[in-house]
Amino acid sequence: MGVKPDHWIKKQALEHGMIEPFVESQVRAGVISYGVSSYGYDIRVADEFKIFTNVYSATVDPKQFDPRSMVDFCGDVCIVPPNSFALAKTVEYFRIPRNIFTICVGKSTYARCGIIINVTPFEPEWEGYVTLEISNTTPLPAKIYANEGIAQVIFFEGDEVCEISYADKKGKYQYQQSIELPKL
Repeated sequence: MGVKPDHWIKKQALEHGMIEPFVESQVRAGVISYGVSSYGYDIRVADEFKIFTNVYSATVDPKQFDPRSMVDFCGDVCIVPPNSFALAKTVEYFRIPRNIFTICVGKSTYARCGIIINVTPFEPEWEGYVTLEISNTTPLPAKIYANEGIAQVIFFEGDEVCEISYADKKGKYQYQQSIELPKL
């Protein structure tokens, strides 16, 4: 299994629609960077967020998540409360090839502020907008800037095509169009 370089990412994005919209170079001027990088792609966070609230004192249960635990917000800057989290989606839509597996890691600019980004891997033949989890580990409110970089996706090519892809098993988060809450 090998990591894929920038020219491979560009080819897959431009010829096969792997990433849409696709930014061919790194954008850095006055923003948290996004676009293609040496061995990955820096994704952006869209302006749609679901911010965790404990106003109803619900128990967080991944098998029966109470949607009232989240407050919808749309805007250029999302404030994540202290020691809390928000869900968001990417600006980019992904179509992962059958022979590719990705790992997504948070950008160091946010990590250095105590903001951790958690995204599960994009499995072979997964397609959709990515739901991001943004944790504020600090005792202070934290700003998240919409339409700027939030995390980096690293692409790995398998030595062989997988036997069962995410599409084959009809994964529950396939073709996401919006922020998806946990579901069984």
